[in-house]
Amino acid sequence: MAALAGCSASAVGSTSGAACAPEDIKLIGQVRNETNPYEKSWLDGGQELAESLDLEQKRLTYAGESPKQLEQIRQELSTGNPECMVLNVLPNSDSDTTPIVKAVEEAGAHVVTQWNKPADVHPWDGYDSWIAHITYDGVDSGYQIAKAMFESMGGEGNVIALQGILATAAAKDRFAGLELALEEYPGITLLDQQAADFDRTKAFDITKTLLTKYGADVGGVWAANDDMALGALKALDAAGLAGEVKVVGIDAVPEAVQAIEDGAITATVSSDGPWQGGIGLAMGYCALTGELDVTAQPNKNREFFAKQFLVTEDNAADYLTPSIDLADFDCANVFNRVDKALG
Repeated sequence: MAALAGCSASAVGSTSGAACAPEDIKLIGQVRNETNPYEKSWLDGGQELAESLDLEQKRLTYAGESPKQLEQIRQELSTGNPECMVLNVLPNSDSDTTPIVKAVEEAGAHVVTQWNKPADVHPWDGYDSWIAHITYDGVDSGYQIAKAMFESMGGEGNVIALQGILATAAAKDRFAGLELALEEYPGITLLDQQAADFDRTKAFDITKTLLTKYGADVGGVWAANDDMALGALKALDAAGLAGEVKVVGIDAVPEAVQAIEDGAITATVSSDGPWQGGIGLAMGYCALTGELDVTAQPNKNREFFAKQFLVTEDNAADYLTPSIDLADFDCANVFNRVDKALG
């Protein structure tokens, strides 16, 4: 972490024109909950980065409640010195991003948002403190896991789908990826789809209901994240169908990756939760200490799809233990995983 730890205290790269001493920077990570292994790995990655800088990361969770999320952020902004504060945030839905960013802007803090935002709102549109928005090509990930499942089914059969929170771009895009794959595999029929809100318990309950309705006709379960895939797997096991029905998810949480190794799940996609947890904080740290001039960055570095990776039985062993490479967070490397611009 030489590039980070040795950052200058000049104001050269600060988005606000004012720099902070490294020891004065406050790092905050915020996700929905830590019961979701992917979101926990996000905060764990942020903590590992913070510790490498002799700092702490404050871990915030808002239980999927949008008002609570904004209230938590406002409370943090009202304490201490917000001008030396960096927030790495998972907005609960697309509509939550704008009020979050405006609250941060008004306080003079800095923020990186991930996954969810309105398509017509951008970090470069009059926001000095919104460093970047990072997301992942949900259409591609939804398509890739669907294709892997359909191939494992021999291109024939029936599937059910578990959608995420419908108010999020991630859920919409991933389901669009499934629909794209269905067009390419005429032998696959989508029997039913329900929103399980990215939640394991809801996925268990919905899968159990759909299995009662469709029984042995179900040959595959497409889930918009691993937590729901694992809930579906539990329902299949309770119905005596584990191993007979293909299951796919997204996030590459360790439990799901282990299930891939064990042959219980077919595929997932990794967006690298630990990296997500560290990268937003690293961007802010570099900006506040003068090593990163955010306003000089091209738009493609301010709002982008980051690289993601398909995980199957062929490479599952490589993803069993999520970890971070601190070199990814050197100030010179924070845009190394830019895959393509949004839109």
